[in-house]
Amino acid sequence: MSLDTAEKQELIATHQVHPTDTGSVEIQVAMLSKRISKLSDHLQGNIHDFASRQGLLKMIGKRKRLLSYIKDKNVQKYQELVKKIGIRG
Repeated sequence: MSLDTAEKQELIATHQVHPTDTGSVEIQVAMLSKRISKLSDHLQGNIHDFASRQGLLKMIGKRKRLLSYIKDKNVQKYQELVKKIGIRG
């Protein structure tokens, strides 16, 4: 469940910190969140796809680590990112 180029460019444009930014933590979290939502939809219909489920759990763990890194560095930026992406109700 990878993202195509147009989706990646859209995510980069909406979350980049400066004009040449392509890999900041904010962008990585946004891309992981999009992949997680796509993979979650896939697993709703394919409940026996255990390999994808394991990949989903790894992505969730990586996103959690990146979010905790942002939270440690700048709490305000963390809250803005969580609100912008729409996670953690």
